[in-house]
Formats: sequence, C-alpha cells, structure tokens
Amino acid sequence: MAQPTTNSNNLDIGFSETAKHEGTTDRPMEFELLGLRWDLLPDVFAPFHSPSTEAYSRWLPYPEGSSLLEMGCGAGVTAVFGALNGCRHVTALDISPAAVENARHNAARHGVVDRVRAMESDMFSALSPADRFDVIFWNSNAVEAPEDFAYTRDIEWSILDRGYVSHRTYFREGPQHLAEGGRLFLGFNSRGNRTLIERFAKEEGLRIKEINSASRVFEDRTVEFRLLELIKADSANTVSTA
Repeated sequence: MAQPTTNSNNLDIGFSETAKHEGTTDRPMEFELLGLRWDLLPDVFAPFHSPSTEAYSRWLPYPEGSSLLEMGCGAGVTAVFGALNGCRHVTALDISPAAVENARHNAARHGVVDRVRAMESDMFSALSPADRFDVIFWNSNAVEAPEDFAYTRDIEWSILDRGYVSHRTYFREGPQHLAEGGRLFLGFNSRGNRTLIERFAKEEGLRIKEINSASRVFEDRTVEFRLLELIKADSANTVSTA
C-alpha cells in the first residue's frame, strides 16, 4: 500500500506552532487553566496557546479510585487534574526531561505527589509489561513530519510526529497496558492524518469512536479538536463519559 504523503501546509503550521510554544518574549512562568494556577517551565508545551488541554481534561472520565496514564504529559495538567478528580494512581510520561520536571512541579503545587509519578519515556518504553491502567490518554503530536525529519528541540516532540511512528506505537501498544474494562483515548485534531490513524486502528482490530469535539478559529484557520476512544472492534462498549 502506498504511504500517504505528508501535508506540507500542515507541516508549515506545525513549525509555526512549535515557534509559538517555544517563544520567550511573552511566555509566563505561570498560567491559569481549569480554574487552577499552574507552573510552566521553559521548553514545555504551553497549554494556554490551544484549547486542547482544557477541553480534553474536562471531557475525560476519571473513575473514583482509578488509575490514569497520561502520555506526552507536558506540564502535567491532565495528569494532576485527574488526581484531583478521583484517580488514585496517575502516571505521567513524556520524552522531554523538562516536561517531566514540569509535571512534578505541578503535582507538588496541587498536593498530589502521593498520587502522581512522572517519568521520562519514549512512548511506553519506561513502563513494565505488567503496568495496567483504567484510563490511558494522549493529546497527540498530530502534525505528520517526514520520515527523515530530525528533531532539534524537545518542544518539537509535542507538535510533530516523524513518520507517524508515535501514533503507530500508541495504537499497537496502548491496548496492552489497559486494565480489564480499561479505556484508551486519543486527543486528535484536524491537522493530523486521519487516514493513517484509521489504518492503524484497522490493523490493530480497533474502531474509533468520537467522544466529543470542539472547533477553534485561529487567525488563519479553523481547527477541530476531537477526543477519540479506541475500542476493540468486537466490543460493545457504550459507556458514557458524562
């Protein structure tokens, strides 16, 4: 099967987004989101530039006493919010050391260090095969980068996915870390390659269910943000996130 080509316009937008999140001229050391104050370290994805973190954090389920894995945790907003809203055990993973440190800062700031562990990890690599979670979530780096793209700054990992390798890994390995009855979620937006993730789902025997969505109008474009659930194709899972 021919590999879909990278959308050069989306790639340009990805570079622009990277520059915006890395910007230092008006970058605060703290920000407000979800009615709370958060620490923000240099070189970490700035959640206030996009509605995605707040929307996904509100839409996700946090069953009382459950375990949560946040992939690509960035500043740790969703991980900490989950710990504050019912999750007993939360694991926050990120490939960026600065993001891991930022998540630890915010766990301490909000008094949930006993419930949140943050670890440096390339996708699921830091986990043991036995690690299982009731809820797994990733606000993905949806913009597809070419297979020969070279990352030069940690912030690029939060925006750009070289060859869509990280998405492929999430679809393949995510279900392996679900507890019995666990749920696997993906935060995805319209700048991403929907054709590829549909293919990944089919290859792994999954179906994609849209849980919620919202549009945001930027200066030069409108972006649709979607919370998707990845469900075994033969599953009749119809549980509501309400």
